[in-house]
Amino acid sequence: MKAIVAAPLGAQVAELPVPVPGPHEILVRVKAASLNRADLAGLAAKDGKVIGMEWAGEVVQAGPQAGAWQVGDRVMCTGAGAFAEYAVTDGGRACRIPDAALPWEEATILPLALQAMHDALVTHGRLAPGADVLIHGASSGVGLMGLQIARQLGARRVFGTSTRADRLAQLSAFGADVAIDASQPGWHERVLAATDGKGVEVIVDQVTGKDFASTFKTAAIGARVVNLGRLGGADGQFDFQWHALRRISYIGVTFRTRSAQEIRELNARMLADLGEAIAARRLRLPIDSRFSLAQAGEALAHMAANRHFGKIVLTP
Repeated sequence: MKAIVAAPLGAQVAELPVPVPGPHEILVRVKAASLNRADLAGLAAKDGKVIGMEWAGEVVQAGPQAGAWQVGDRVMCTGAGAFAEYAVTDGGRACRIPDAALPWEEATILPLALQAMHDALVTHGRLAPGADVLIHGASSGVGLMGLQIARQLGARRVFGTSTRADRLAQLSAFGADVAIDASQPGWHERVLAATDGKGVEVIVDQVTGKDFASTFKTAAIGARVVNLGRLGGADGQFDFQWHALRRISYIGVTFRTRSAQEIRELNARMLADLGEAIAARRLRLPIDSRFSLAQAGEALAHMAANRHFGKIVLTP
């Protein structure tokens, strides 16, 4: 099969054996794959591994313990090795595509955002109907999904941040009641003003970095702050006094240190809460651009330049 590997000179097309699924895995013929920010780290590793972590396609083989999957089933998946003509994933990590009319390109952009944001908002953020929610870094694909999930699950007010005016203008279409320019000094004061000084109960922070203190200042008493990304860097000031006074729960999450069983469980929880909305196509993401598999290097450069709004898609 053809695959895109992280070579010393960048993303390169390689001819590799088709992977063999293990007992708990399914082998999928990839019809479309989508880019995520973590793929840039995969590229930088230059380790010869296949890049990519999100795809959609048809099941061509299922291990005996992979679950109720049949050859020909349409699935959207997260895992490793997505930028290839075939990829494998744990059967409990895949999601059935509920609508036969849903194009592959639209299916591939959903699963990672759904899994990551449901886990952040619901499992760790303990989102309850009537709570106020802040998605910091809301114009990313995962962020846009977070706005929608918060709205779908009954949040009272949903705040979203971005640092670009053209992206801020589009956040309301994905569920944001208030869009805030986080590049402006004192941006957190807008959140406090809109909540009468209370702050928000659930914060999903995809930025962190040196401006973390401003994000922390938006928290209500008893708030949950979930660190889902570090686009602004991994270092920042932590106000322990504010943490204690507001009785904040600060939680870090990542897929990298989760077991297969943990990911199966978070996927099952997500489908239980959002399966109906997914089937009704009420949760969506925009496609920014499309590239062929052979153009993966160009697609990754487009992502690295941060010129996109929504998802970048590859097709074999």
